[in-house]
Amino acid sequence: MKTVAVIGLGYVGFPLAELCLEKGYKVLGFDLDQKKADLIAQKIDPIEGKSIKKSFPVYINEFSQLSTCDIIIIAVPTPVFESKLPNLAPVKGATKTVVKNIGKNKPLVIQESTINPGVMEEVVKPIFDEAGLIVGKDYLLAHCPERIDPGNPVWNVSNIPRVLGTFTDEGMTVAYNFYSSIITGSITKMSTIRGAEATKIVENSFRDVNIAFVNELAKSFDLMNIDITEVIKGASTKPFAFMAHYPGCGVGGHCIPVDPYYLIEKAKSVGFDHHFLRVAREINNSMPEYTVKLLQDALNENKQCMNGTVVGLLGLSYKANVGDLRESPALVIKKLLEKKGVKVLTYDPFINSDCKNLAEFQGKTDVVLLATNHSEFKKLDFSKVKVFVDGRNFFDKKNVNCIYRGIGR
Repeated sequence: MKTVAVIGLGYVGFPLAELCLEKGYKVLGFDLDQKKADLIAQKIDPIEGKSIKKSFPVYINEFSQLSTCDIIIIAVPTPVFESKLPNLAPVKGATKTVVKNIGKNKPLVIQESTINPGVMEEVVKPIFDEAGLIVGKDYLLAHCPERIDPGNPVWNVSNIPRVLGTFTDEGMTVAYNFYSSIITGSITKMSTIRGAEATKIVENSFRDVNIAFVNELAKSFDLMNIDITEVIKGASTKPFAFMAHYPGCGVGGHCIPVDPYYLIEKAKSVGFDHHFLRVAREINNSMPEYTVKLLQDALNENKQCMNGTVVGLLGLSYKANVGDLRESPALVIKKLLEKKGVKVLTYDPFINSDCKNLAEFQGKTDVVLLATNHSEFKKLDFSKVKVFVDGRNFFDKKNVNCIYRGIGR
């Protein structure tokens, strides 16, 4: 039985470790969070809080066990600094840890974290080189960028197709056989490891650009009294060459608002300016402030000032029906409101918030800004709402009997 190590037990690493365990591998987890280790030992999913069938050992700052592993997967975050420059410290740190504790059994080391083209050749491999470890002789090195969509009932870590890049033919064979043993989705072999790195960045930059396009349309259509949701519905009737994207109060999650910056900065280092990507980021980053402006307009119509008003912020997570705060625009909206003297009251059924339920929330405010389209929010009682800003165009505005503002509606 081969042993798989997973370094980083977050939204990517934990489901992957569970999958490897299910497929018959011996699994060792490595993380810096003792709370995660305790939950896994109790057979509790540290991400979603649900029960799991099997647990596996999790080591906190005890990396010597890596020497016993046949396959080592690095699944640490790749964030950006406040300046939006890529922060590769977690990747560098995890790689150095592997190098210090690597065994002599020629293990396969897989980098799953999202990185820009060139990181495997210019950052990761040199760490092994400095230790005198030769790729293809002492270890194998691959990049298989993670693909996961939290809360998606159809696509998950076990069936999403993957792309794979390596330094050697042997590495490709071993890595391909490993992924073939745990997932049912297709595995595309890339001719270069840079191609694998670029694939994930392009996927999320594509979405970012298209979301920015509809967000800009939403601002324009607001001024022209055109309902963008109706326009998108109409455009979607074209059976080719159109893919629907939807506007909203901001873009969240660990991928779409982060990955384009990795490509922007990498391109800058070789003398190219990704002007289009930068503009897309600027547009999407502007949406929380635009949403707050919509609330200001709605309150003005109600002859109400923002300063001192209790505004109910409905939803804190970045996407529907999951408890995930990563890069959530709701948190930005909350800060912007508070700067304007608003008393913000929050409710999210998946995250600790000010109110325990929707009834309590509605009993304390009649001014509501919806930032996340959780299914439960369809139960909102509009007879108790005077001003409503729909940051996700979640409701049919014809059925909302109060002062209403949507994104591009």
